[in-house]
Amino acid sequence: MSKTETRTIQPAARLAGEFTVPGDKSISHRAIMFASLAEGQSRVHGLLRGEDCMSTLKAFQQLGIEILDQADDELIIHGRGLRGLQEPNNVIDCGNSGTTMRLMSGILAAQPFFSVLTGDQYLRQRPMKRIIDPLTAMGAKISGRENATKAPLAINGGNLETMEYQSPIASAQVKSALLLAGLQINGTTTVFEPHLSRDHSERMLRSFGAEVAVFPGGARVTGPAHLRAQDVRVPGDISSAAFFLVAGLIVPNSELLIKNVGVNPTRSGVIDILRLMGGSIELTNQRELSGEPVADLLVKSSALQGIDIAGELIPRAIDEFPVISVAAAFAEGVTTIREAKELRVKETDRIAAICETLSALGGNITPLADGMRIEGRETLRGASVRSFGDHRIAMSLAVAALRADAAVSISDTACTETSFPGFWQLLEKIQG
Repeated sequence: MSKTETRTIQPAARLAGEFTVPGDKSISHRAIMFASLAEGQSRVHGLLRGEDCMSTLKAFQQLGIEILDQADDELIIHGRGLRGLQEPNNVIDCGNSGTTMRLMSGILAAQPFFSVLTGDQYLRQRPMKRIIDPLTAMGAKISGRENATKAPLAINGGNLETMEYQSPIASAQVKSALLLAGLQINGTTTVFEPHLSRDHSERMLRSFGAEVAVFPGGARVTGPAHLRAQDVRVPGDISSAAFFLVAGLIVPNSELLIKNVGVNPTRSGVIDILRLMGGSIELTNQRELSGEPVADLLVKSSALQGIDIAGELIPRAIDEFPVISVAAAFAEGVTTIREAKELRVKETDRIAAICETLSALGGNITPLADGMRIEGRETLRGASVRSFGDHRIAMSLAVAALRADAAVSISDTACTETSFPGFWQLLEKIQG
């Protein structure tokens, strides 16, 4: 598939259907990683087969882990324990995946061998100082471009010491990288953060047998750990469901049931935000799956109102702000998003990308240093826009197009394969 692929989305009269979305990306990454570091055979069911997770899978194969890819989104992973990884004989390519690079850095920093991590043109521009600084303080030897702030990263692993780290940002990737390093060394490693970031690592590490403690303001791990093989069932990704939550809210006369979605409270900020805006979203069939809360989400078209978004909601919905901005573009009144500077260092500068693309569609949106101000409208107009090579921007624009007054053409849409294979087919299906 060409990376410059262009798709044209027509306005929708209504949306209806009952469906599932692909497995949670964050949980899929961690399932591959933790099963590889455990001793014995683990099975992972419902894995997301996006390009990002495949980057993690291939990385561990390069490190000597046998991974059998079964049918029906199942993997069999033959873990070799914390000291079972082998020095790779080539550079590890993390593709577009920041999760792969940052969490792998924590794992490899404590391994007694040399490794190099690189990625695509977008990942090589993303900030790595946030993990390199604390890992270096633990004793890691990491070098990279631009004074060890960007990939490729060369890691001479081993001989780390525990630490207490006060992270200046709420980042699950930073927290997880340090916990994964601490997992392999003697003593307790503690990470404090300003707001609670997603806690998939803590939940899953505990299920694999690690000694992990969670407390208000952070988490700690005591090593060296002995991880035991587990079967992991991956719920649907709330970040993927978010596109259809917003679509169901803004397209008139719509009703969608999205089944088997992970609703971890550290990730469900998008549901809280859309409900605060007046959105009708009902959680049904609530249950637990492999230590993660899961529910079916019933969404119905709603009249939305502008709100102010800041504080603890930001890290709980950081990946969903492109599509939350689309909801705001159709809400009555003004929506402001603040304290979301992290959006500037995602796959692209998402604040700039959202403002440029929604403005091209006729939206009234103003960038702020740490967010944006959006004045809602009844409709948007058809136009040609670009995705910036960012999967979440591409899918958010497709949702906006459903409520435009004419067709919207979106260039560079193949990037959606990184997180949501089958997105375009599902979008078409629910309009049928």
